[in-house]
Amino acid sequence: MKHVEIEAFLDGKKRGQIVFDVRTPAEFAKGHIPGAKNLPLFLDEERVVVGTLYKQEGRHRAILEGLDYVGPRMRELIETVQREVGPPGSSVMVHCWRGGMRSASVAWLLEMYGFEVSVLTGGYKSFRRWVVGGLEDPPPMRVVGGATGVGKTEILWELERLGESVLDLEGLANHRGSAFGGLLLEEQPTQEHFENLLGVALARARGMAGPVWIEDESRMIGHRHLSNAVMASIHGSPTYVVAAPEEARLDRLVEVYGEAAREQLVASFERIRKSLGGLRTQQAIEAVQAGDLRRAAALALQYYDKAYARGIGRRAPETVVYLDEEGDPKAVARGLIARCGKDDARDVQGEDV
Repeated sequence: MKHVEIEAFLDGKKRGQIVFDVRTPAEFAKGHIPGAKNLPLFLDEERVVVGTLYKQEGRHRAILEGLDYVGPRMRELIETVQREVGPPGSSVMVHCWRGGMRSASVAWLLEMYGFEVSVLTGGYKSFRRWVVGGLEDPPPMRVVGGATGVGKTEILWELERLGESVLDLEGLANHRGSAFGGLLLEEQPTQEHFENLLGVALARARGMAGPVWIEDESRMIGHRHLSNAVMASIHGSPTYVVAAPEEARLDRLVEVYGEAAREQLVASFERIRKSLGGLRTQQAIEAVQAGDLRRAAALALQYYDKAYARGIGRRAPETVVYLDEEGDPKAVARGLIARCGKDDARDVQGEDV
């Protein structure tokens, strides 16, 4: 087996090598290297027993107890890896929490069977250090701004389709970023795993030419938060504020949230009662219960539009560009690319002078 540092380990993953995380299912669920597969040496309760024995009775007693758990599963571990990567001779990568006995044990077993094994030096802890460092060094950004319902996410998707570097924060957080943002979506990743996903996405963006397009976000996306450095980069980057007619915005909101259960919509309005006001909240709830989702969405915009105006008003004026043109997300994305190309050309001319 060979031990590799985090950059080489992640480079191997990018080349298509499969990563096996041999920590327990609970550790894996809290956070893991995106794309890794869980191949637990111990189950959650087994690790507790082995760890307690290690502390109370020493290394040798813990190893013997661990063998009682692992011994019967050794064939299963090999067969699982073989199903994923192919026959002996194939390359695999493994890691545990800090590059200790668990990854060494699994690597020994797989290597004995004939796999070519790379072990991550420092384990998952080294990956977390890499992630945290990356969150403090975000790449240059261009921000798509605009009030609720203008289609910022769809614009990002179109920018990506056109070949631009894009970072979809709401996609990573699995939340649309408002009191209604979790409706019709699965559970959010843990904060730790959200950071892992974001760290990998930022690294990918740093490897591409030019700034990365990102949606204007507040610090909290549902229950997940962005780092100070990422927020500072968003607030200090050029922000292109997109507009759309209110009717089009209402169409989009009803389309996105219209399938949610009425009780879920009511609960979401209750969460913004203090900001929306008691009367408007009650009117919105009555509209939901009557099936008039368009009316309810229009009432919600009275709060969200004011909130966005306050937020964008706190930005440095020279970083904010208000776009007059309106259109579908595809047209807006093409216009943004054209506009930024002209802005870049002016910047270069200015530097030459």
